[in-house]
Amino acid sequence: MIYLILSILCSVTVSVLLKIARQHAIDIKQAIAFNYVTAIALCWLLLQPKLSGASIQALPWELFAILGILLPLIFLAMFKAVEFAGIVRADAAQRLSLFLPIIASFTIFGETLSLPRGISLLIAFIALFCLLWRPASSTTALQTRSSALYLLMVWLGYGVIDILFKQMAKTGTAFPTGLFIAFALAGLLMFFYLFASKASWRLRNAAGGLLLGCLNFGNILFYIKAHQHFSENPTLVFTSMNIGVISLGTLTGALVFREKISLINAIGIVLAMLAVFCLYYWVIN
Repeated sequence: MIYLILSILCSVTVSVLLKIARQHAIDIKQAIAFNYVTAIALCWLLLQPKLSGASIQALPWELFAILGILLPLIFLAMFKAVEFAGIVRADAAQRLSLFLPIIASFTIFGETLSLPRGISLLIAFIALFCLLWRPASSTTALQTRSSALYLLMVWLGYGVIDILFKQMAKTGTAFPTGLFIAFALAGLLMFFYLFASKASWRLRNAAGGLLLGCLNFGNILFYIKAHQHFSENPTLVFTSMNIGVISLGTLTGALVFREKISLINAIGIVLAMLAVFCLYYWVIN
């Protein structure tokens, strides 16, 4: 259970770091770039990806190219979502992205939409609508649009990334290898952009990025460890991870950062947890 708790803590702490980055004058683009330096190093040391000349040629490089572009872009979208919408709604939107592969399964890959899946998806979409909603009186129209836009980007982006990793697995690519290459390409893209834009490098940005990378990779590593520990009950890991992140994100945002959420937003959070529960106990279990 300790691995599951650590994974949840790492995931929510990433959102906390994104929340306080601007307060500490951290350039988020540089932090994201250095985040991949840490992630690449830890992936190489701890997951030991297997890279050889013969196997590299057969890898799905088109998927890696898309992931290399999407990973940093969605990280930036998550930063903006936390800034405009808060940790509570950003974490919930990210976790609701797990329903996009379900949508893709019957819209793209020709699977049958069963009644349990349909009910789970309906609850998830109602939850997403509730999370996107903000009372017009509490904020400007620009803030409302920005909040909704970045939450939708987080939801869509993480969902597409999940689909791409699943497609990568279908090609026979080992997860450590795919993860290492995707991180490497994402890091190269970010550093190329920063050098091209003649960024002013600062130590605090690098330090923040290295810490961000430790937490980002820790989330992945501990999640894998939790699955290995509960190998006979993967549903427990799936459900606990997603509901745990939404719950802890809600508590952190509301209690630590005094984020205000409306009654409709609160209903959305509860429905998000219910949707996750229904998905894994009706569909996957």
